[in-house]
Amino acid sequence: MKFTGKNIWITGASSGIGEAVALEISKHKAFLILSGRNEKALKEVAERCQKNGSSTQIIPFDLSNENSVLEAADKVLSQKIKIDGLYQFGGISQRSFVSETPLEVDRKIFEVNFFGTIALTKSILPWMIENDGGQIAVTSSIVGKFGFPYRSAYSASKHALHGYFESLRAENLQNNVRVSVIIPGRIKTNVSLNALNKNGNPHGQMDEGQDKGKSADWTARKICRKLEKERKEILVGGFDLIMVYIRRFFPFLYYYMASRVKPL
Repeated sequence: MKFTGKNIWITGASSGIGEAVALEISKHKAFLILSGRNEKALKEVAERCQKNGSSTQIIPFDLSNENSVLEAADKVLSQKIKIDGLYQFGGISQRSFVSETPLEVDRKIFEVNFFGTIALTKSILPWMIENDGGQIAVTSSIVGKFGFPYRSAYSASKHALHGYFESLRAENLQNNVRVSVIIPGRIKTNVSLNALNKNGNPHGQMDEGQDKGKSADWTARKICRKLEKERKEILVGGFDLIMVYIRRFFPFLYYYMASRVKPL
């Protein structure tokens, strides 16, 4: 996968990793469709991408609203352009314990992270198949690999993405649809500020671990290199990624650590 001259749709492009990936790819003179909820922020990102030599289109939508997602897909599909890459970075995190979180908050997290993401994918996939394939990337998390305190619904929604998109990959090998699951560790973005608390409101605080995480720009460079290589799983982060391997090879140690680690 080479980005130059390609048509790439990036969701969650108004901030964080999505914004950084859009700016990184824009250096390759691609056509970028940029989506997110914040139209003003998207316009600012689009202007920076244009200065890098890429053309852009802004299509705002809300992942938590199925009609909004489908309307955005219709706008793109009506243009009859080949979608070479659909890179999905939109999502929302969580900061609350299972015992204090109402089911409606769990549902909201799933609506954004899982159902919104697959609704867009299901809308674009037939067109991608019809046009000889393409690349789909979806953003999980290291807690999509294991459970973690204060992240129950968030972790579960990311686990669900792994199962769904691994199935999609297996079903569409013959259709030349390549799937990458991006698995970030602690990256310094606004994810903890926007995470939902037990009341379904923004957490509004920068986690200490998040604040010490890798920069979004550094992360984007790593992700883009691995997207070009069409890696099936893209682990990116710092020392925190060791938890993925501890869970895989030393589960007894993971169980011990997970019940004692500071969740923020």
